[in-house]
Amino acid sequence: MQQQSPAKTLRCEGERQIKVFDTTLRDGQQCPGAGMTFEQNIEYAHLAASLRVDVLEAGFPSASATDFKIVYTIAEELAKLDHMPIIAALCQLREEQVIKTIESLAPAIPRGKARLHTYVPVDPELMPASLGKNSEDKAKIVSDLYKCVAMAVDAGLEVQFSPEGYSRMRENFDFTTDLIRAAVAAGATIINCPDTIGGSCDLEGDEYYVVKMRKHAEIIEREFPDKLITWSVHNHNDLGLAVPNTINGVYNGVARQIEGCINGIGERAGNASLEQCIMIIRQFGSRFPQAESAAADQTPFFTNIAFEKIQKISDFVNQYMLPRQPHWPVSGDNAARHSSGGHTNAILKNPMAYQPFDPREIGKRITMLFGPLSGGNHAKSIIEEYGFICEDSEKAGIAQTIKDKFSERRKGITDEELMDAYFEFRQPITVERIDYAKSANRATVRFHGRFFQKTGEIQHEHIGKDSALAAMKSAIEEEFGRIEILGHQSRSDGAGINANSVSKIVISTTEGKQFEGEGIDQDIEVSAIRALIDATNRAFIDQHFSTNVNVNEVIESEEARPVSVSRAS
Repeated sequence: MQQQSPAKTLRCEGERQIKVFDTTLRDGQQCPGAGMTFEQNIEYAHLAASLRVDVLEAGFPSASATDFKIVYTIAEELAKLDHMPIIAALCQLREEQVIKTIESLAPAIPRGKARLHTYVPVDPELMPASLGKNSEDKAKIVSDLYKCVAMAVDAGLEVQFSPEGYSRMRENFDFTTDLIRAAVAAGATIINCPDTIGGSCDLEGDEYYVVKMRKHAEIIEREFPDKLITWSVHNHNDLGLAVPNTINGVYNGVARQIEGCINGIGERAGNASLEQCIMIIRQFGSRFPQAESAAADQTPFFTNIAFEKIQKISDFVNQYMLPRQPHWPVSGDNAARHSSGGHTNAILKNPMAYQPFDPREIGKRITMLFGPLSGGNHAKSIIEEYGFICEDSEKAGIAQTIKDKFSERRKGITDEELMDAYFEFRQPITVERIDYAKSANRATVRFHGRFFQKTGEIQHEHIGKDSALAAMKSAIEEEFGRIEILGHQSRSDGAGINANSVSKIVISTTEGKQFEGEGIDQDIEVSAIRALIDATNRAFIDQHFSTNVNVNEVIESEEARPVSVSRAS
């Protein structure tokens, strides 16, 4: 990040607080494939409010009736919150759109939390493409901007103006100055300087957008000494520079508002990643360019963001808008996950050994991906974190069992897959095949595998009920103790002669704990037996190897997978 040499420290609204403008719902959803349902838009707005963003751009109300309803509903619902972000809505420079936007933001106006965001292209290439012949009458554009801004201000809204294509204004510097001057004169208090095309770089020297933003800030401060203006930056990522360009706008410019999207989604290659910018400011808030004089304000930059909410909102965008890369900085799945043997051993001793910040601060935990180079200590740490026993004397054997199960997975396995293998290692019953016979009031079940302390071919006969399931229950009770079947249901997983029967059984132990098992087989009786075995395995592991949780809570959690060995055919 090249450091510019500011002529002086300019007076800016907000001083050292950097306001966060979240445009995930507007610019983010302009990205193909990133659109959400009405309900998801509202849910995201609540997440953004809990993150404590300063401004939430809720959409473009003039685009459609649905967009209008989204903006209005967000303004209405968030107005009930103690911490309500400013609700912004995008608007073209048309009187009818200004009126529509004011109407959509009506619920936020009484709280002073409504912002109209309007824009005019200033890029010489963009102007004729966007405005047609109207681009030739610059005086009228300036006049129309003044009228629209004044209309919104008179209605009780604050106004943000963006000279679209600011970073490529080229010979239009004076025209851009006239637009900013007119917007401020009409009552706009936020001036946003976007790198709309995502091609800006500090290697441009005097043509760099940050340099021009400082020049415009000096002009406006000189001409409007009584007005406090918030200067904002909005950068696209076409060259992968959206985040550094945003940070430059703050540290080497006069920006006190940063704009972007969670997970960096947005048009084309996306916008600046809000969570990355937020964490950079948090990490380096007290660092300043050496060019600043000793007399300059050295108060650290800061945001009012609730850092612990970052992971949750990032996961929401990942789930409902666009998938997030595993190696995505800050919030990606691999950002706090390690697999190297040397790394994991160091992290077990000091969680910060290989992390730039504590992931728990954003609602994330450090995890260690178990892989071919992992050892017993690694396996033991994961197993114990899930609340199960792993003795030092057995950790190497358990680790090898896990590696054998996933021998082809050279890229490593998840914690949930590791626990799946651990449960297989611990379970007392493993069957390879099951046969049964029934006659009168006698049932016989015969199976091959491991049954508690027995291995090989095992047979059990039950008199009193000609049910193979009853025979298996009797055999289990001889080894495990009394159990009660509370529920039993079976269904087909398809149509035709090749369909399988899927059985579920719920059992209760003498301690009063309940466990559910599932079994699959073409034979309905065998599927029921497998379900009973599965439930028994869960009960046994909970009884003998759980330290603080019910095994069902781990096996059946959203992320964990169920024990699979008892379903083997």
